Amino acid sequence: MISDKAPIAVFAYKRPEHLKRVLYALAANPGALESDLYVFSDAPKVVGDFEAVEAVRKVVNEVVGFKSVTKIFREKNLGLAGSITTGVSSLCNSHGRVIVVEDDLVVSPHFLGYMNDALLKYKNEKRVISIHGYVYPVVAKDLPETFFIRGADCWGWATWQRGWEIYEPNGELLRDKIQKAGLEREFDFDGSYAYMKMLSDQISGKNDSWAIRWYASAFLADKLTLYPGRSLVTNIGADGSGTHVGSTTVFDIDFTEDKVLVENIPLQEHHKARQIFAHYFRAITPTLLRRFKSRIVNLIHSNPYV
Repeated sequence: MISDKAPIAVFAYKRPEHLKRVLYALAANPGALESDLYVFSDAPKVVGDFEAVEAVRKVVNEVVGFKSVTKIFREKNLGLAGSITTGVSSLCNSHGRVIVVEDDLVVSPHFLGYMNDALLKYKNEKRVISIHGYVYPVVAKDLPETFFIRGADCWGWATWQRGWEIYEPNGELLRDKIQKAGLEREFDFDGSYAYMKMLSDQISGKNDSWAIRWYASAFLADKLTLYPGRSLVTNIGADGSGTHVGSTTVFDIDFTEDKVLVENIPLQEHHKARQIFAHYFRAITPTLLRRFKSRIVNLIHSNPYV
């Protein structure tokens, strides 16, 4: 019998204390005991990471609170993009859908319920490519209960096999299509955030972001991602513990203590929500420029992983 709960994929590298918080929060969700958990632990990239990776695997070996726990301990380092894309692909192929959480994302007790409800509701809506759990720290009353934004996102998300199969790993091909269509400003969220630069940096090897290619793939295909009006995810990774993201509070938000209802809404981008996001990006850019300078464009779509 196929479970009505989507499998959960957790991706970890070398932050055992962060991972403990992530797994504890997931296990506190109603439905965790009916969910299969898959934890992907990447191998050390350098000798100096060996001890931390072993500590992560010790945490994984002690996980309880789920229907089953499958441990995937990589013997070779795949890196950020390799670990996530291969893991998501394998679970989409075997289960048809997946909920994805990285080792710096602490979720609400209502996260799994929202994800599974939305995965079920939109499973046959081909324009809907994914479900997202995090929303930026904007004024909640300005957003509806749920809404769609064009593209895809990466801080606590879910998709189906039909959605993930459009993922294009060739960043240069994606950039060329965006430029040929004259969509650079729209791709940059109406000029509010430097996503084109991030994509160019991925092409030149300056970042290892799978997520900028996920966003670009969905954007070019004119697909939609469902967001909650109140965040169901808190990112604890921008604390200086990672390599790609330094210490900042601009993305900090407490997740909601209430359920987010997945109800009928128009299958179109919510233009006011898009404007609110763009306004937020413009507001935080000076802060990020002062703090991170050339690393600014790696913040949102690059996990502090390698």
